[in-house]
Amino acid sequence: MSYTIEAVATIRSPYTQKFGIPRQPHLVPAARCRIEFAPQFGADSVRGLEGFGYIWVQFVFHDALAEGWAQMVRPPRLGGRKKVGVFASRSPHRPNHLGLSLLKLEAVGQENGRVFLECSGADLLDGTPVVDVKPYIPFVEARPDAAAGFAAEAPPQLRVKWQPESGADRLDEAFRLLIEQSIAQDPRPAYQDIPGREYAMAVGGADVRFLIEEGCARIIAVSGSLKDANGSK
Repeated sequence: MSYTIEAVATIRSPYTQKFGIPRQPHLVPAARCRIEFAPQFGADSVRGLEGFGYIWVQFVFHDALAEGWAQMVRPPRLGGRKKVGVFASRSPHRPNHLGLSLLKLEAVGQENGRVFLECSGADLLDGTPVVDVKPYIPFVEARPDAAAGFAAEAPPQLRVKWQPESGADRLDEAFRLLIEQSIAQDPRPAYQDIPGREYAMAVGGADVRFLIEEGCARIIAVSGSLKDANGSK
């Protein structure tokens, strides 16, 4: 049996490329996004949602559609070498390419006749199609004692330092935090550790260049059209 699912909203995020996106929500609290609903979904469709602190966002891994799916995948948490079944992972390479993210709900609003949700802790690519939004209900969905398989602990973080010539003095605090927290998650492929290699990441309209050596990321330069942590000018 087949079903047709249409997007109800679109994500506006500071992450405009896959490299650098947090691998899970809330690893980068400074990463804010806006969920913009399609015109047919008015204020009544989100009435009462403002009373909840978090929301479940179901979306499509649209940038991975052309890559297809696989029975076995290599989770970054296992070093990118050991395989597990696709349904034992959160890989984007799934049969239906559906993702699920738990975001902190910061605000519910309306602008130019369009309903939107402001969220933080985002791990979503800009332009991501959203297929559903549901309120998070702690008493039924919070299970801190549940077995967590190979992801029982939070991943280690890199130390982050700004080089004097990096341009950090031109950035506001929120944007600096977004960059620092994003790089601290170590966006490199899990199997890659090449000392001295320079990496480039696009975030919030800026191009960020950095090096990673001995557990420390050194930010070399930030250039481009700088935006704030919401991804808006």
